[in-house]
Amino acid sequence: MFRRARGAKGGAVHSGRTHTGKDMQSIFAKNGTETPEPVSAQVKGAVPSWLQGTLLRNGPGLFSVGSQRYNHWFDGLSLIHSFTFKDGEVTYRSKFLKSETFKRNIKADKIVVSEFGTMIYPDPCRNIFSRAFTHLSNIIPDFTDNNLINIIRYGQDYYASSEVNYMNQIDPNNLDTIGRVNYRNHIALNLATAHPHYDEEGNTYNMGTAIMGLGRPKYVIFKVPANASDKENKMLALKKVQQVCSIPFRSTLFPSYFHSFGMTENYIVFVEQPFKLDIVRLATAYLRGVNWGSCLKYDENDITLFHIINRKTGKAVHTRFYGDALVVFHHINAYEDKGHLVFDLICYKNSNLYNMFYIENMTQETEGFIQSNKAFSLPVCKRFVVPLDVHKDSPRGSNMVTLMDTTARAVVQEDGTVYCTPDVLFEGLELPGINYNFNTKKYRYFYGSRLEWTLHPNKIAKFDIVTRKHIEWHQENCFPSEPVFVASPGAVEEDDGVILSSVVSPDPNISPFMLVLNAKTMEETARASIPAPVHMDLHGLFIPAAASPPGH
Repeated sequence: MFRRARGAKGGAVHSGRTHTGKDMQSIFAKNGTETPEPVSAQVKGAVPSWLQGTLLRNGPGLFSVGSQRYNHWFDGLSLIHSFTFKDGEVTYRSKFLKSETFKRNIKADKIVVSEFGTMIYPDPCRNIFSRAFTHLSNIIPDFTDNNLINIIRYGQDYYASSEVNYMNQIDPNNLDTIGRVNYRNHIALNLATAHPHYDEEGNTYNMGTAIMGLGRPKYVIFKVPANASDKENKMLALKKVQQVCSIPFRSTLFPSYFHSFGMTENYIVFVEQPFKLDIVRLATAYLRGVNWGSCLKYDENDITLFHIINRKTGKAVHTRFYGDALVVFHHINAYEDKGHLVFDLICYKNSNLYNMFYIENMTQETEGFIQSNKAFSLPVCKRFVVPLDVHKDSPRGSNMVTLMDTTARAVVQEDGTVYCTPDVLFEGLELPGINYNFNTKKYRYFYGSRLEWTLHPNKIAKFDIVTRKHIEWHQENCFPSEPVFVASPGAVEEDDGVILSSVVSPDPNISPFMLVLNAKTMEETARASIPAPVHMDLHGLFIPAAASPPGH
């Protein structure tokens, strides 16, 4: 189950069992069911006695309503589940997010709200005036509130979130849906990430896109203070939201898509990539009969801009930093080091990843998947380094990176701009996680799901940035979720803690289980077999039993 791998690069070759389409259907596109009351897991091994708290996870869990099925895995209705650790025992529960989208679909017994890859049109039997009004109202989309990507915290409020203007507040103790919240009632945003950052004081930083509203379209960075919740008066934490700064689009009708961003002690890192949202196509998608997913376009001939913003003053560093075209969904970490800003990304050379998550692609057997997705760009962990002391007299043609532990370069061009090329750290890893106590700080280790021969994660890896080696956990015919690091109490060493990951299998003889790994060795400490269905998820949040700001 545990093996040590010495190379820094993972090959795009598959090994082991060939999975059938039925296997993949049972793992990734089978309708989940709720376990609304907590059930006790059967623990094998020993869960550390200090591990006290709840791991909340979010992801798509319902892929059909009535006789209709969703087209894309990211369309499935949110099913939230929790794993609670107390005194060496583990309990599990799950509930569907009772969003307005969920309630409307269930009441109608069919899909009536459009999603990322599934566009829903009015009943042709309805009268022409009703159909015309429906088409017109979708010129400015009122997006679904099916918040299936992550769990985030503002103040002491917890939300199921995706990337639209809606979130749904949840109770982390019983997973009940409290109600829908609209960002636009508090700050002018049409889209927002589901990957915020939390600082040491417990403040939350996040970023969104303002397409419509006063002034030019822009990206907005905002902050919600740690003490923003007012439970007594039932005031939402978002009522105290503060705008840190805004960044204008470089192309008014083609804003960059972004799934996450970076943060250091003093700066925000925003990667304005050439993977873009076509605003005109979005506004006419309903009339054209195309889904929202088709409104994202990648321009391989464009450049990638790296915006560096002082998070305390809101002012951007004036130097224009740029690199070659790339696609990025997840940042790993960022920090400052000897006058440089270092940020690590999971990069792709094209935007095919989203297309691969159409359910008809995901549920192919292994060999068929490999043949039909040869253009799949493996995720590559890359390190970029930006020198913070570039000025108008900096020597042209010179590499301004003076750090000795990286081959990343930043070369000043004749016009004063800086062209950045990365240091390749590792290939074939996604859903990265770190010891969040080292977020914004120089760090050594990151963890993630291995994607070698398919987008289905079948291993968990720990990568050592210093030695450029990695070690893995693997069990045949098992699919682990995103690894989550939880530090030991009072830990000094960065990898002193455990890795948590829920694991599912198409094998009926293997019950779903919560895996607990020693984060130093990646050896199994415990597994807690769940006597209930568990679905494959996306992201989540560990909430310690003691009241302290959680990482993500």
